[in-house]
Amino acid sequence: MRRKFLLLLETGLVLAGLLLGASAWKIHSALVQPLNIAQEQLLDVPKGTTPTRTLYRLEANGVIKDAFWLRVYWRFNLARQPLHSGEYRMKPGMTVEGLIDLWKRGEMVQYSLTLVEGWNFRQVRAALAKEEKLDHSLDGLSDSQVMDKLGHSGIFPEGRFFPDTYRYVRGMTDIELLKTAYERLDEVLAKEWEQRSSDVPYTEPYQALIMASLVEKETGVPQERGQIAGVFVRRMAMGMLLQTDPTVIYGLGDRYNGKLTRAHLKESTPYNTYMNAGLPPTPISMVGREAIHAALNPVEGNSLYFVARGDGTHVFSDDLDAHNNAVKEFQLKRRADYRSSPAPASTAETPPTEAEQTGTQEAKSSQELAPIPAASPNTAPEALPQVPAQDPAPAPEMPELDANAPKSPQ
Repeated sequence: MRRKFLLLLETGLVLAGLLLGASAWKIHSALVQPLNIAQEQLLDVPKGTTPTRTLYRLEANGVIKDAFWLRVYWRFNLARQPLHSGEYRMKPGMTVEGLIDLWKRGEMVQYSLTLVEGWNFRQVRAALAKEEKLDHSLDGLSDSQVMDKLGHSGIFPEGRFFPDTYRYVRGMTDIELLKTAYERLDEVLAKEWEQRSSDVPYTEPYQALIMASLVEKETGVPQERGQIAGVFVRRMAMGMLLQTDPTVIYGLGDRYNGKLTRAHLKESTPYNTYMNAGLPPTPISMVGREAIHAALNPVEGNSLYFVARGDGTHVFSDDLDAHNNAVKEFQLKRRADYRSSPAPASTAETPPTEAEQTGTQEAKSSQELAPIPAASPNTAPEALPQVPAQDPAPAPEMPELDANAPKSPQ
């Protein structure tokens, strides 16, 4: 009886060994098989998809065979390995093992979206809406509802996102990307605030952010950021109106058609720095780290005015007479090659557009960026944050200039 039992046991072990060997061979054969594709393809793995479902889908599409044995392999070797959602690049000649290696490393196809310095929130939303690989969750929401969804209810969105190139994978949501940009701006602003000059006039980082947006929109060449910030800070210290065109343009909204007139400068909006003392109530655009640094570390000097030369740089003046002379030289007698930002070195110069003829950085946007349609829905005006204003000293007398000539600051 004992001998018979030992014989059965030995037979069972041999069969088990043969079965294990056959299984190992089947799994190995399944792993080393090449993907049945003639050209590169993208494998989309939606959120919540399991490895088993993905393997059987590939088998149903004729890309692989033996999905069962691959499922067994995953279950016994990679049970705790998550399969990240996104797209995976499958290439001719790649084996199933190579594809699984991509899954293990989480090596999804990445896409990028660049948010540009100087963009407003409407342009940001339009850029997000054009990204086909993002999951869109913001359609139909007002700007305040977007901020609610971000977890920042009551925060005005303008200027609250950091301009940078952001990478994402298919299936990531637009709100996730916005959250990253929001947190990045907070991080950069906090670091720059800690390194601010001791005599800047701001009581909180948000005021510096507003100033940085003015610097961002007025700057044509990077090296002038600090000088422009210095002009604005000195004017605030003296109680002078900031008188900067980009704030007026922002306040006009969709009514701005590339041409700024004296009537616009006299129009009462919260953003008209020709009428209102101190900073506008919010930033007017996204700002880069350099503009934030300039706002918090303005260049010392005596200049109180600047006017565009027409090559992207500005003439800075200490007094009104010098400024008026510069205006006459560079604006009233404008050259045919006038530009408010530098001409690209590799392209021929073109006649100035109407936007360029305002002498503000709005021209920079029209030259360097492709037009972006409005994306924010037409909603009722939303509440603006309150920024402490100054009591202005008597403003210097404005010279009689051409109605379409640039006005920053005078």
